[in-house]
Amino acid sequence: MALVSAKEMLENARDGHYAVPAININNLEWTKAVLSTAQAMNSPIMVAVSEGAGKYMTGYKTIVGMVKGMIEELNITVPVALHLDHGSYEGAKAALAAGFTSVMYDGSHLDLEANLAQTRDIVAIAHAQGASVEAEVGSIGGEEDGIIGSGELADPAECKTMADTGIDFLAAGIGNIHGKYPENWAGLSFETLEAIKAATGNIPLVLHGGSGIDEAQIKKAISLGVSKINVNTELQLVFAAATRDFIIAGKDLEGKNYDPRKLLAPGYDAMVATVKEKIEVFGSANKA
Repeated sequence: MALVSAKEMLENARDGHYAVPAININNLEWTKAVLSTAQAMNSPIMVAVSEGAGKYMTGYKTIVGMVKGMIEELNITVPVALHLDHGSYEGAKAALAAGFTSVMYDGSHLDLEANLAQTRDIVAIAHAQGASVEAEVGSIGGEEDGIIGSGELADPAECKTMADTGIDFLAAGIGNIHGKYPENWAGLSFETLEAIKAATGNIPLVLHGGSGIDEAQIKKAISLGVSKINVNTELQLVFAAATRDFIIAGKDLEGKNYDPRKLLAPGYDAMVATVKEKIEVFGSANKA
């Protein structure tokens, strides 16, 4: 199946009261784990790439080629959207030019008028080629590619103004953060989420920082209109832990386990298990 826009899959998720996982990839192992697990679970999936990961993997054209090639070679038939996560203005345009089918333009660090103006530009470019657009209002907490947010609560009125730019789905701060959640984290503000939903109507909503939020809060957020949930840190943590255990146990010294295909296998398996868990919790299994 060819890459698709995320618009229809997220509208289906909104109407079906589940959420599509948006899993960040960092290399071939990440990509294979995400795509193969989504296929096995019959789940629509968003393969997300941060600008930093994009540079690490040598650029957007390389990523488009890898993802398209893997879809063909693995016979992936579930809907797959290739999505730029927290893109800059120039980054979003470059990703679209390379063949991404969805982008997030993150102008949340700008004043609202500048954010709106640049978002409209990205919407026009993306929609002209059938790609979808996500935008953000309010700062998501934690750190993403060097941008640090305090986890503020978005203003529902500003969310409505942003939704009116023609974006396809909206990320808004409701107390969520990127990275590990601290022990004293207050939890998601469902009051804020309900107000944003009331203000913006039917636009699918996005929850960033999906790693580490407990299942009960995830499911309540989905019931209130969240249709896309981002996951990155959790896969990084399980990959690192499994790889560390393999090496500390000395298994890399056995036979030809120094071969990177064997050395990285435990981390790959851990990621597969985590993606499977997210698909189950988000309710997207058998929704392709």
